[in-house]
Amino acid sequence: MCQSFRLIFDPAKCSRALRMFQFQMIYVSINHNLHCVFAFAFPCKHSTDFSDPLPVMTDATTKEYLPSLRTPPSTYSRHVRYTLYEFPILLDSSSISSAGWSQIANTIQNNYALYDGFVVLHGTDSLAYTSSALSFMLAHLGKPVILTGSQASIFALQSDAVDNLLGSLIIAGTFMIPEVCLFFHHALYRGNRTTKVSASSFSAFASPNCEPLAKISAMGAEVNWSLIRRPTTIARFDVLPNLDTAHVACLRIFPGIKPEMIDSVLRVPGLRGLILETFGAGNAPSGEDGSLTSIIRDAVSRGIVIVNVSQCQSGSVSPLYAPATVLGNAGVVFGHDLTTEAALTKLSFLLADPGLSYEDITTQMQYSLRGEMTATSVPSFSHPSSTLPSITDRQSAFTALGYAITSGSLETVVKMLEGDQFDLLGAQDYAGNTAVHLAAVSGNNDVLRELLKRGASVHVRNRASNTPLFLAGQVKDMGAVGLLREVGAHLHVEEVEGKTVMNGNGNRVNNNTL
Repeated sequence: MCQSFRLIFDPAKCSRALRMFQFQMIYVSINHNLHCVFAFAFPCKHSTDFSDPLPVMTDATTKEYLPSLRTPPSTYSRHVRYTLYEFPILLDSSSISSAGWSQIANTIQNNYALYDGFVVLHGTDSLAYTSSALSFMLAHLGKPVILTGSQASIFALQSDAVDNLLGSLIIAGTFMIPEVCLFFHHALYRGNRTTKVSASSFSAFASPNCEPLAKISAMGAEVNWSLIRRPTTIARFDVLPNLDTAHVACLRIFPGIKPEMIDSVLRVPGLRGLILETFGAGNAPSGEDGSLTSIIRDAVSRGIVIVNVSQCQSGSVSPLYAPATVLGNAGVVFGHDLTTEAALTKLSFLLADPGLSYEDITTQMQYSLRGEMTATSVPSFSHPSSTLPSITDRQSAFTALGYAITSGSLETVVKMLEGDQFDLLGAQDYAGNTAVHLAAVSGNNDVLRELLKRGASVHVRNRASNTPLFLAGQVKDMGAVGLLREVGAHLHVEEVEGKTVMNGNGNRVNNNTL
C-alpha cells in the first residue's frame, strides 16, 4: 500500500521530511474513511545526497532507516525531503480512541529531534477530534504538526488527496508554525477550532470562529501571522498522554427532551464530565417546575463537570438570555465558542490530570489553553504589506533590534517588542539569523531569556542551516546553551551528523563543541 503511494513521487529529488502513518493511509485506500498515517518533514537545502534513508524512531528505543522522498521545488524554491512511516496496526478513523491519540503523540515525541515538521494522514470522520486532542496533548510545541486527509481516494479521477498532501508537506517544511493544525482544501486551520461540515464536499472542514492560519493559492501560501500562537514558557516539548475520554459524555438538547433522560446520562457509573450541546447562545429548557435545572444542579454537587456549548456552528455561549443564566447559576460552565470536539477533548485532557481539583478544571475550561477559544487578548505577530519598499520598516526595526541585542540592552529590547507590529521575533537578517541566533552569541543571557519568554522559536535555522544552539556552542557560551536546552532546543540532525560546516556568517567550523 505504501509502495503504491511512493510511485507518485520522484525519490531522486531533494529535501528531508518524514511522514508517519498511524492508521490506514487514506491516500492509497479505496475506502477514504480509513484512519491514516503520520509524516514528518523538513527542508535541507544544503544536503546533496537525497537518496539516503532517514532515521525513524518506531518507539522510544528502536530506530529504523526508511527510504526518503522529496517534493518538487515549491514557490519558495525549496524542496521538502520526507520519509513514510505506517503504524503496524491500522484502524478505521471512526474507531479512534484516546489510545490512538497517545500513539500519535508518542511517535511525534520520539522523532521530535529528527525532523522540522510532522504531517499526519488521517481519515476524515474523526479528524477534527484528533486535531483537538493532539493540541492539548502536545505541550510547549515548537514545530508544525499538520493533520490532513481526503474526501476521495487518490485513485479517483477527481480527488483532493494530492492537493491536501502536498499542501501539508509544503507548509510543514517551509513555515515555522508551532501549532497542531488541520489542512484541507487549500486552507490551514488551527486544529482545535475545526469541525467537519460536509460528508461529500472537498471543502469538508470549517473553522467558524477562527480565521484560517494560512491559505494556499497558485501564488504560494499566505500566512496570517497575527493568528499564529507560540510557546511563551521556558520549557521543553512534552507529551501529556492518556486523555480521560472514558468518563466524559456528550448530550444534545432537543425540543421536548425529558429531564429523566438527562438524569440517566448523568448517573452513568464513573461519569466525570458532560458536554451539553444547547440551543443558540446556551439555552436549554428548565423542565416542568425547574426539574431539569435541579437534576443538573444535583450532578454538579456530585462533582460532575458540565460544559455548555452551542449547537450552532458559529457564535458563543453566553448568559445573554435567562435560560443560559439559569444553567450558569446551577453550576454549568460556559464553553464560550468552543466546538464540541474541542470541548470534549479539552475536558478529557483536564480530567486526566490528577493534580487538578474540580475548581481548577472548571476555571481552566473557561480560559484558552491552546487557542481553542477566542481570548480577550493574544500576542500579535504580523507581517507588513507586500507593497512596502525594498528596505522595509520591518527590516529597519529588526536591524535596530539586532543592535540592541548585541549591545546587551535588555530595556531597549523589551520596549521594541512591546506592541510589536512587525513580527520581529520571526524576522531574519540577510544571513537568515533570527533574534535568537543573535542573542545566542551576544553573551547576554537575560536578553536571550526575554526572547524565549515571548515565544521566539529555537528551531529556525539560518541560511547556513545552523540552529541558535549550534552557534551558542561555537562561542562556548554554556549559559546560553543551557538556557536553549531548557526550552527544548536541540541540534538539527545535519549538525549532529557533521554535515553542517559553516556558521551563521558563512565561516567553516567544527561542531564538536556540543
